[in-house]
Amino acid sequence: MTDKPTDLLNPDAFRILNAIARNGTFAGAARELGVVPSALTYRVRQIEDALDVLLFDRSSRQARPTEAGAELLAQGERLHREVNAVVNRVKRVATGWAPQFTIAADGLISQSALMELVEAFYALNPPTRLRLRDEILSGTVGAVASGQADLALGAILEPSSAANLKALPLGQVRFVYAVAPHHPLAAAPEPLSDVDLLKYRGIVVADSVQSGVTQSFGLLEGQDTLTVSSLAAKLDAQVRGLGAGFLPEPIARPYLATGRLVERRVERCTRVAQLSYAWRADGNPGKALEWWLDQLKSPITRRALLEQHGSV
Repeated sequence: MTDKPTDLLNPDAFRILNAIARNGTFAGAARELGVVPSALTYRVRQIEDALDVLLFDRSSRQARPTEAGAELLAQGERLHREVNAVVNRVKRVATGWAPQFTIAADGLISQSALMELVEAFYALNPPTRLRLRDEILSGTVGAVASGQADLALGAILEPSSAANLKALPLGQVRFVYAVAPHHPLAAAPEPLSDVDLLKYRGIVVADSVQSGVTQSFGLLEGQDTLTVSSLAAKLDAQVRGLGAGFLPEPIARPYLATGRLVERRVERCTRVAQLSYAWRADGNPGKALEWWLDQLKSPITRRALLEQHGSV
């Protein structure tokens, strides 16, 4: 029965192959490893037969790796590094660091501020892999409630969604009703009534929650709508004049400043969203969550997550 390559290519086999390549002869490798040369020859023949390739050129007194042999040695070195990395990661995970930490960030969260925190987290050289999820409305807190994320940033909490969760205030975001300067509503008398708004298409962002009750804001019964999947797409649609709607003021601000959007006063109440950050109440928080919660204690950090949205 022919041996499988995967059965033969173990750490000991790579130790032998590296010794032969390093010494240039089977005899030299045998002396280094403290075995007889015939034992090394047999092991190498086994591997060559299983792979159906020649690993060493034996045409001269030297044993030089063939092209296939050199590739196998290179891949063996890569595997060795990866195994060591896994060993180190496992040892560090045992100290309280989770192997993966997932953050569900609402579209209102500043990506630049979030990435600054990610950079600071990686500076710790933790064994934890980060995963960032883009969510909208109920999907943000829903990702944590369903166990798909460990921390929610920018969650709009409802009593039904807050069960078994811990949460703290992140801050407030004011929404403005904005249209492109060439949109008909840009020249309409203020304040705009619901009757005025109903005449034109509304741009809305779809709730990213996968199941359960969805959230919505600014929709009028019977209004024509264009539904998009992100705040970036909503912003783009409104800048193009494809419709109108409420936008977070920090996101709209640079476009309002340059005249690419126009803020309009409306009769309906101005929207101010109360945002939170949330995590599951059950289980051991772990060092990754502890680090993120510690950063979020800073008012400056919380404000940055809701304000730093760059410029046009």
